[in-house]
Amino acid sequence: MNNLNKIPIHDSSLRHSTGQAIYIDDMPEQENLLHGAPVLSKVACGKIKKINSDKLKDLPFFTKIITAKDIPGENEIGPIKNGEPILADDFFSYLGQPVAIVLAKTHQEAIYASSLVEIELEFTTKPILNLDDAYEQKSFLEDPMILEKGNIKKDMSKSNYTLSGDFEIGGQDHFYLETHVAITFPGENDEYVVWSSTQHPTEVQHGVGKVLNIPSAKIDSKVRRLGGGFGGKESQATIFAAMSALGAYLTQKPVKIRLNRHIDMTASGKRHDFKIYYTVGFTATGKVLALDIKLLSNGGNVLDLSGPVMTRALTHLDNCYFIKSLKAIGYVCKTNTVSNTAFRGFGGPQGMLTIENILYSVSQYLQKPIDEIRKINYYSRLNGLKTPYGQIVKNPRIERVLKEIYKISDYKNRIRNIKEFNLNQKNNNLPFRKGIALMPAKFGISFNKPSLNQGGALVHVYSDGSIRLNHGGTEMGQGLFIKVAQVVAECFKVPLEQIHITSTNTAEVPNTSATAASSGSDLNGMAAWNASNVIKNRMIDHAAKLFKKNKKDIVLGEGRIICGNRSLSFSELAFSCWENRISLSSTGYYKTPKISWDQGKLRGHPYFYFTWGAAISEALLDINTGESRILRADIVQDCGNSLNENIDIGQIEGGFIQGLGWLTCEELCFSKEGKLLTTGPSTYKLPGSRDIPQIFNVKLLEKADNEEKTIFRSKAVGEPPLLLAISHFLALKEAIRASSTNSRPELLNSPATPSEILKVLKV
Repeated sequence: MNNLNKIPIHDSSLRHSTGQAIYIDDMPEQENLLHGAPVLSKVACGKIKKINSDKLKDLPFFTKIITAKDIPGENEIGPIKNGEPILADDFFSYLGQPVAIVLAKTHQEAIYASSLVEIELEFTTKPILNLDDAYEQKSFLEDPMILEKGNIKKDMSKSNYTLSGDFEIGGQDHFYLETHVAITFPGENDEYVVWSSTQHPTEVQHGVGKVLNIPSAKIDSKVRRLGGGFGGKESQATIFAAMSALGAYLTQKPVKIRLNRHIDMTASGKRHDFKIYYTVGFTATGKVLALDIKLLSNGGNVLDLSGPVMTRALTHLDNCYFIKSLKAIGYVCKTNTVSNTAFRGFGGPQGMLTIENILYSVSQYLQKPIDEIRKINYYSRLNGLKTPYGQIVKNPRIERVLKEIYKISDYKNRIRNIKEFNLNQKNNNLPFRKGIALMPAKFGISFNKPSLNQGGALVHVYSDGSIRLNHGGTEMGQGLFIKVAQVVAECFKVPLEQIHITSTNTAEVPNTSATAASSGSDLNGMAAWNASNVIKNRMIDHAAKLFKKNKKDIVLGEGRIICGNRSLSFSELAFSCWENRISLSSTGYYKTPKISWDQGKLRGHPYFYFTWGAAISEALLDINTGESRILRADIVQDCGNSLNENIDIGQIEGGFIQGLGWLTCEELCFSKEGKLLTTGPSTYKLPGSRDIPQIFNVKLLEKADNEEKTIFRSKAVGEPPLLLAISHFLALKEAIRASSTNSRPELLNSPATPSEILKVLKV
C-alpha cells in the first residue's frame, strides 16, 4: 500500500464545497454568549484624555465597555518584543487602533454600540505616514540590519559601469475569506478554552495567559480550520483572541469577537511595503561585481514580526545569483499606520523583486536581454559558492529547472513571435503590446530563528484499529492535514480512511510553532512519523511473539500484518496489543537539523534546504489605457518527492495568482490623514476569474528527491510559487519597452496598476 502515490483529495474538500465544514463562526452559540466589537481610533496618533461611553446608557439593550484599565495582567501581546498592546492605553499610534471593546448580546448590537463611544484626544505630534519621512526622522522600530560581504568599495571601483536608482514595492492585504474571529469559554478554576482562527495556537495561549495573568496550563487554544491565513493570522490573531478572552474573564460568559471586513482591513496588518535605493557595479557583460543597497520597510506602529521579515528580505536579495561584494542595510521604519505583519513569502518576495528589478535595469543599460545577464550571474553547480550570509549553495537545481521550463513553454519561439506581433501593432498604429519574461527563484526553507524549527504530534491507535492523529500544525485550506494523515497511514500501511484527523489543540501538543515559513509538512509530518513509528515497532514486537518469529519476518501491508502464510488484520493486532497491555499511544517530536543563525551578524546556515522554480509569463498591454492582462503562464516547481501532487499543484496555482494580485492590482490607498481607503472588494481590487491566465501550465520537477532527509524527501511548497509571479511584472516591463524608445520600464513601481504603467509609458 502506498498512500503517497494515490494522491488523495483534501480531507475537507467535500465539506468545503457543500458548506458543511465548520468554521468558528459556524459553531452553535450558547444562550449566554456575548458578542464583542472593538472601538477604533479615528485619527493616526494622539493622547487619550477620556473614553466617553455615556451614550451606551440610553440604549434599550445590554452593553458593557472594556478598556485597557480592565486588563488584570499585562496589556501586551508582542510576539518578539514588548510594547504591543491589545488596547491603546494612554496613547494610540495609528488610525484604526483598538481603544476599547463593547460587549452586547448580538453581533449587530455590539457593532452599533461601539460606534457610539467617543474618544477625547490631545494631539501631541504630527503622524509619520510614509517611508521617506520615517527615514529622515530616524523613526525606526529597531536598529538597522547590515548584511555585508566582500569589499564593496574595491569591487565597485573595478566595475566597468555603475548604475543607481530607486523604486517602490507596494503592500498587500491578506483578504482571507474568513476574517479574524475568536470565541472564549470560561471554565472553573480560571480555566479557559479559546477557539481562534489562528496559525499559531501556542502564541494565542501565551498572549491570553499574559493578558489574564494566568498560566498557560489553564488555557486550551484550539482551531480545526481557518478560512485562509497567508500569514495574517500568525501573530495578529492573538490580539483578537485576547480581546475575546478578556471579555470572558470579566463577565464569566462566553465571548465572541468577529470582525467585519471593514474593521478587519482597518485594524489588521498587511504585507510590508518597501522602498529601495541602490547602486550596482557591473562589467560590460553584465556580471554583477558589487551591490550597495538600502531597504526601507514600513513596519507600522509596532514591531510585530517586521524584524524577521526584513531578515528574510536581506537573505533573499541574491535569489539565484552569486554576488561578489554586497552591502545591504535594512531599516524597519516606524510609521503611524497599522503594524504590518507576516505575509506569504515573509520578506522573500520583496528581496527577490529587488534583485530582479536591478538586473532588469542593468539589462536595459547594456541593451542586453535580462536572461543573458542572469546566465553569467547564476550560482554555479560546481563551485559550491556561498550566499552573502555565508551558507553554501549545494547542488543548485536552476539548470534543471530552466531546461524544463524552456521545453514546456516554447520560450524562444514565442519571443520571436511576440516581436513580430509588436512590430505589426506599431506599424499599423494599434494599441496593443506583448511582453514575455522568465523568473527563476531560489527560496530558503526554515524559520530564520532556529528555535522555531520544531514540531510535535500525538498519535493514538485504538483497540478497534482506528487511528487518531493530532499535531501542532493548523489547516487553513493548504492541505497540511491530509499530507500528515498520509504520512501516518503510510507508516502503519493502512488505508487513509482509517486515520481520524483532529483539531489543533495546545492541550494535546504543547509548545508548537506557527504554521508558517512553508514548514508545516516538514515539521509536523516528521513528528507524526516519529510518533507512529514508535507505536508500529511496539506492534511489530508483539506480532513477532504471536507468530513466534523474528521481527524481520513481519511485514505490514494492505491493512494487514503478514508473516509467511499467516496474517492478522491491523485491527486484530491492535486489539491483541491492548489485551496484552502494550501502549498504543505515543508523542512524536522533530527538530530541523543543520541550521544555525547569528542575527546580530546576519551570518550562518539559516535554511535547511532551498527550493527552486521558474515561471514564464506572457503579458498583453493596452498602451492607451495602461490596462493589462496575463495571457499565459508556464511554471516548473521543485517540490522534491511530492507528498501529494494535487495539493502541491493547487498551492502553486494559488500562490502564483496571489502574487499577481500583489504585483498588478492590489493597491492599498491611504488618505493624507492616514486612513485606509481600500477596506473592501469595492475599493480594493482582487484578482478575479479573468485575471487567471487562459493557458496555465504547472509541472513538478521530476526525479527531484530532496538531498536532505525530510519527510519522504519532499520539499515545501507554500510560499515559493508566489515569487514566480514576478515573471508577469517583468513581462509587463517588456511590453512597456516595446511601446516606444522613450518608455521607461525600469522606473515601474509595484503594483503595476494602469495609472502606474501610464507614468512610465512615453508613446
